Amino acid sequence: MTHEELQTLISSNLPCEHIDLTGDGVHWEAIVVSSAFEGQRLIQRHQRVYATLGGRMQSNEVHALSIKAYTPAEWAVLTAQ
Repeated sequence: MTHEELQTLISSNLPCEHIDLTGDGVHWEAIVVSSAFEGQRLIQRHQRVYATLGGRMQSNEVHALSIKAYTPAEWAVLTAQ
């Protein structure tokens, strides 16, 4: 899977203000910023991102995805430093 394909999958199924992806096509790290995360615990945020992939984790198209999920307010604090 390419960077563009993964970004499109996530952003098509979750409203995102920011997505930053790094990886080798199978193992990925993602920073996802979405107002949809407001009021959600960390595990719920990760579940929302994993849900955007459909069966691609089970089919091993995406073998690993490490997620950092933030609300826009949390991201603003982190990036203001």
